[in-house]
Amino acid sequence: MSLEAIKYERGSLEILDQLKLPLISEYIRIRTIEDGYRAIKQMNVRGAPAIAIVGCLSKSLTNQKQVDRKEFEDENLLKTFVVDGFNRLVSARPTAVNMTEAAQRYSQVDSWLVRGDLKASKTRLLAKLESEMEADIKTNKLIGDHGAEEIRKIVGEQVTILTHCNTGSLATAGYGTALGVIRSLYRDKALYHVFCTETRPYNQGSRLTAYELVYEKIPATLIADSMVSAAIKEKGINCIVVGADRVAKNGDSANKIGTFQLAVVAKHFKIPFYIAAPFTTIDFNCESGDQIVIEERSPKELTKIGGKRIAAEGINVWNPAFDVAPAELIEGIITERGVFKPDELKNQMNVE
Repeated sequence: MSLEAIKYERGSLEILDQLKLPLISEYIRIRTIEDGYRAIKQMNVRGAPAIAIVGCLSKSLTNQKQVDRKEFEDENLLKTFVVDGFNRLVSARPTAVNMTEAAQRYSQVDSWLVRGDLKASKTRLLAKLESEMEADIKTNKLIGDHGAEEIRKIVGEQVTILTHCNTGSLATAGYGTALGVIRSLYRDKALYHVFCTETRPYNQGSRLTAYELVYEKIPATLIADSMVSAAIKEKGINCIVVGADRVAKNGDSANKIGTFQLAVVAKHFKIPFYIAAPFTTIDFNCESGDQIVIEERSPKELTKIGGKRIAAEGINVWNPAFDVAPAELIEGIITERGVFKPDELKNQMNVE
């Protein structure tokens, strides 16, 4: 059974505090949109799919309160409430496109508004918001299965794979994207070993991915980010799979900082480099990676560990949270709809 990072029942939302893992497993109660905003901004929850789900469910909670209190007895007030709430959530971490995509969907009010019937509108809105979690799990399992099939076809039945950052149950509603591919390979007995990077400076790999792999008893080894080339050469790694926070129309893919260099190294060693992400991560309004806004994080993430300073006082710090792997370095983009070459994405723009 995979980890339960998000617990939701109507009227109650709790998230596993990823800032305290792996030492402490503690859930945070989310009661309002502002609680959701803070949890996303502070990275108590992270991973593009999980950010969108927590955003939608925090909106669901607030919407439920309005239903209970019989507030917003005006159609325009309800529409404004929905749009403003989603805009606030999007601003917490702008690089991850899944939250933006959800905001755009719910801003198209005809998808949930029942003209002339506010009660039905509120009920329909709530049901759609609550369906996001189940839909994400279904999506992730399809990603996992498509990815495992593709990798077995290219690499064979003994896959030694490397992954970066965290893309599992802790980054999604369950199962995971890139880590979902690894789960499916393991289920199919095609996985020989997993290598996960520590993912500095936030250590999502050592704190979270390693935690999930140990929890599920998947054979795995943790390495420092700087060990990747040596590990490919010495340990027989024959594939790399990572997630994405935003994929441009041309296939350029933004993901956790360090992803770009993994793609370059994979090209050098002639091993396939895959992106695994929900189709909603593809931003067809973004022509290339040059247009992706890259979030920059606090210098403290780089200069301190556990609150203790490790870098010299006065040193300048550049701390981008993401970088962009160019499309020409990507073997395939694994989605719930199948696996696409980067230059094939544009053909999927209007395909439902």
